[in-house]
Amino acid sequence: MTSVAGVHWGLVFWEQAGRAYAGITGPETRTATVPVPVGATFTGIEFAVGTSLRAVPTPVLVDGGIGLPDTTRRAFRLDGARWETPGPDDAEALVDSLVRAGTVVRDPLVAEVLRGHRPDVSGRTVERRFRAATGLTQGAVRQIERARTAAELLAAGEPSADVVAKLDYFDEPHLARALRSYVGRTARQLREGAGGAIALDLDQRLTS
Repeated sequence: MTSVAGVHWGLVFWEQAGRAYAGITGPETRTATVPVPVGATFTGIEFAVGTSLRAVPTPVLVDGGIGLPDTTRRAFRLDGARWETPGPDDAEALVDSLVRAGTVVRDPLVAEVLRGHRPDVSGRTVERRFRAATGLTQGAVRQIERARTAAELLAAGEPSADVVAKLDYFDEPHLARALRSYVGRTARQLREGAGGAIALDLDQRLTS
């Protein structure tokens, strides 16, 4: 499967051959080909940009991840505590518990910046806190999110020229380079659904 660059970190739980596993996934700055275990079933939780784990700095997770110890079908260990392993319907309850316990924390400055506001601190402070919380620069977050949106628009049938104009790319070669770096597909492949499995929900249709 082709993994796609993304700005979120997450928790992932899976079972394979009767064994249970859990891990922390980090933001990804580039596309890559990743193996998918045969016969495995997955449950994943994606956390908002600006949240982070108290015990694991997000920058160390970028383009990687960490396996969690002592995982069973019933529980896993994180930040020195045991937590109930979630199923697809239990993810929200787990997130609420992690937030209440202070295991997942949030820097409100990041959310403020993403909304387009200018916090009353220096630009250097903003960038330092943004990178500490997300593992990425503000520019990297914008570029990755723009490329993912472009992929969704192209898969929905929008012409490349319209995507260039809508998302403020310089020209179609600029769009093509972004797709190659962050999505691992050409505009034509996205429109035709070609190129094999991809870790991006291209069945959704965007609304304006």
